[in-house]
Amino acid sequence: MEWTFSPFFKAAADRKRIKFFVHEFSEQGMLLNDGQRNSIKLFILGEKTINIKSFKIPNAVNKIAYRFFRKSKAERSFAYAEHLLSKNIGTPQPIAYAEEKSVVAFQRSYYVSEHLEYNLTYRELVQEPDFPDNEKILRAFTRFTYDLHEKGVEFLDHSPGNTLIQLNGGAYKFYLVDLNRMNFKELNFEERMKNFSRLTPKKEMVEVMANEYSKLINKPEAEVFGKMWLYTVQFQEKFQRKQRMKKKIKFWKGD
Repeated sequence: MEWTFSPFFKAAADRKRIKFFVHEFSEQGMLLNDGQRNSIKLFILGEKTINIKSFKIPNAVNKIAYRFFRKSKAERSFAYAEHLLSKNIGTPQPIAYAEEKSVVAFQRSYYVSEHLEYNLTYRELVQEPDFPDNEKILRAFTRFTYDLHEKGVEFLDHSPGNTLIQLNGGAYKFYLVDLNRMNFKELNFEERMKNFSRLTPKKEMVEVMANEYSKLINKPEAEVFGKMWLYTVQFQEKFQRKQRMKKKIKFWKGD
């Protein structure tokens, strides 16, 4: 197993303990998600709680790609977290990543970060329209997204569960997670609008985000909403097609 630790995380005893957690990952820790694709577990490290994400073993093609040609999801998660923090964009503090490789193939990787306590994600805003200060949080989230765009961050997995929200008595703070798919570049208007497409199918929420974003980007609200809603509809149609196809495949398999 090859390890890379953050230079801010120097304690040898803690590093040794983290390596033990990864070695015993299948047997220890508290599972945080359903574990169907990648598994996320919590571990206690002294006075801290840490979060370890185990990425599934890639398919045959990606075993070669990640071994020789591409950075692993764990390495990208670690590097992107450091980059976000350098731009004062919230994300849990990265600690380390580990990679398991053979001479010819990539096997498994792990990303380690501090666990962050939070009050909700964007998903709760979608599911609970009567959530206290729903619109205020939504507008603050839109300003956060605008800040990402202005700082040249295209978060390709900008979806309902991937922004953690701390309420802090109205001083809302936002933190990105699931970081392995990002671009860093100057974003044009179309790319900015498309970046909202995965968040919600609710037109009234898109209207609020478009209203807030139009004030920040100094474009007509109707133009911002038109593009934001267009990309949302396109994404939802594509998503629904995939869901229908999955059901058909399950039916054919007799599942």
